Amino acid sequence: MLFWQILIDGFAISALYALGATGFTLIFGVSGVLNLSHGAIMVGAAVAAWAASSELGLGPYAGALVGVVTGVVLSFATYFLTVRPIQTSRKIAEAEKEIFILTATLLWGIIIQEAIAYLFTNNAKTVLPIVDGVVIVLGVRTPSNEIFTAFVCWFAIGLLWLLVNRTKRGKAVMAASMNPRGVTLLGIELSSIYLTVWAAYGLLAGTAGILLGMFLGVSSYSVGPLTASAFSIVVLGGLGSVSGSLIAAYVVGYLETATAYLVSPAYRTIPALLLLVVVMYLRPQGLFGRR
Repeated sequence: MLFWQILIDGFAISALYALGATGFTLIFGVSGVLNLSHGAIMVGAAVAAWAASSELGLGPYAGALVGVVTGVVLSFATYFLTVRPIQTSRKIAEAEKEIFILTATLLWGIIIQEAIAYLFTNNAKTVLPIVDGVVIVLGVRTPSNEIFTAFVCWFAIGLLWLLVNRTKRGKAVMAASMNPRGVTLLGIELSSIYLTVWAAYGLLAGTAGILLGMFLGVSSYSVGPLTASAFSIVVLGGLGSVSGSLIAAYVVGYLETATAYLVSPAYRTIPALLLLVVVMYLRPQGLFGRR
């Protein structure tokens, strides 16, 4: 019975990680930014959804919408306040901009985290679930919201795939990830591509944060572990590889779930981080990255 419990719970949490990591990978693949405020954006969206649905009494649907909008707003704030000023600065050498952006997004994430703690305390917040009830899956009593979470995550990932592969704007985004200079020669403004990518990232991160808040609950203390998990996933799968991130999300998700059930929830992130160290030592480009 414990095996099936780990299998079902691990699938749901891995789907959440996959959704969040897809946005993280998308940002890096197109604009070359490792956004270390990722966990803060997810938590910010979840807390906004909790406040709207529970504190303001707007209900789960309106609360979820507020959370998604918050995710997009925080995403654009991250871009315009921390990333773009550094990318366009003439006072910072090109070789040093990457480390400046890493530092800026990390500090921005800390600012969001402290703002959440100040306004809403450090106590865990659980977002009102959209789907109530319990179903029996493989003999295990499973919350309906858990099944709903996995479905929404993969539905969102499928929509992103359609956007990238079946629309003109999506193909421009894909081209920008491969050859930014070539895109500009075709008359497409990179700034508009970046806005599209950061908007998509905000939607993905916001949705993942809200679903996580419904599934497990979040607090300001969740910011660090969420960012660490996303970073571990994209590095493990291979920077810029969406398919690698999806597979790595399930590796990390199941490792964390098994550790939580078999050892202790307090140590759930340790095996994934140890695996990351081993992979970086043996295969620095990640499992599916290119040299």
